Amino acid sequence: MGIDPGTRRTGYGFIGVADRVFRHVASGVLAPRQNAPLQDRLVFIYDGLVELIGRHGPACVAVEDIFYAHHAQSALTLGHARGVALLAAAKAGVEIHSYPPAQVKRALSGHGRAEKDQIARLVTMLLRLPEPPQEDQADALALCICHGARV
Repeated sequence: MGIDPGTRRTGYGFIGVADRVFRHVASGVLAPRQNAPLQDRLVFIYDGLVELIGRHGPACVAVEDIFYAHHAQSALTLGHARGVALLAAAKAGVEIHSYPPAQVKRALSGHGRAEKDQIARLVTMLLRLPEPPQEDQADALALCICHGARV
């Protein structure tokens, strides 16, 4: 499972890996009400991730590290969503791995400065998807592929 945490939109993805071949299992976005208080958005994300982990039973979870170049307030808010993702996986007893965005981009494109649309196209190609996924969904699937390529 890959999780791209965010308080507005949390992307998730599940893939299978066999003989270095990646297979899309499920993916999507958890999007709480935009005007909801932060604590309500965090509960929505947590409950959604707990349900998804219970349904799909991943062997491990790859979570994006916080991108440190953001404004301090943005990093703090993102940290709340990341903490909820880590908590959901830890309470389920699932092994957790963290990857910085540049490492994920490098794993897919060969360099750490790939644009979002390039990552979405690569995810589409590698998973043989009929169309490119939404941005947060693509990032979560990219995390899956990054981790899957390492094991």
